[in-house]
Amino acid sequence: MIKVKICGITNLEDALASLFNGADAIGFVFYKNSPRCIEPLKARKISRILPKNILRVGVFVNAQEKWVKRVAKFCNLDILQFHGNETCGYCDKFKGYKVVKAFKVGKKIDLAGIKKYKTYGYLFDTFSKTQAGGTGKKFNWNLLKNIDKINGRVFLSGGLDNRNVKSALKKLHPDWVDVSSSVESRPGKKDHKKLRRFIEALK
Repeated sequence: MIKVKICGITNLEDALASLFNGADAIGFVFYKNSPRCIEPLKARKISRILPKNILRVGVFVNAQEKWVKRVAKFCNLDILQFHGNETCGYCDKFKGYKVVKAFKVGKKIDLAGIKKYKTYGYLFDTFSKTQAGGTGKKFNWNLLKNIDKINGRVFLSGGLDNRNVKSALKKLHPDWVDVSSSVESRPGKKDHKKLRRFIEALK
């Protein structure tokens, strides 16, 4: 069964809407340059209200190891998602957490380089020179035709919405889909009708 992560959660209302509509995980972005950035204290308050069965994901971009570990413990995170230029060695330093490494897909994909990462999951998002994620743009899914050779969970992101997500599932068979901007009314604020339509398209 495909699992759904709603990323860029900045408030309790959107977290609860994600939960009630059937999301399996929510994502907190701890990256100051993102319009969806949330302070750890606020994320902690939201995290403590949610039931244990929904996974809490922290999204980090080239952050210091010690700070990531402090935030992860403080906010009771289950999964750490690294969306920058983090190395294999860096990703191996977070024992006790599931680690997801994000890769930005442009005109080609370095499958051999990706396979060097021994992480819980591998997230594929659209390449952008100016944004670390949340572009709302789709990449060429054909570039992931050999993705089944990766030994880990595949998270598909980048321009997914209720109209194209079924096609994505048929073509790539990911373990997770990760959505943010296409279910928003503005950056950092979810549109609950869009959110519901997206999850209904999957489940």
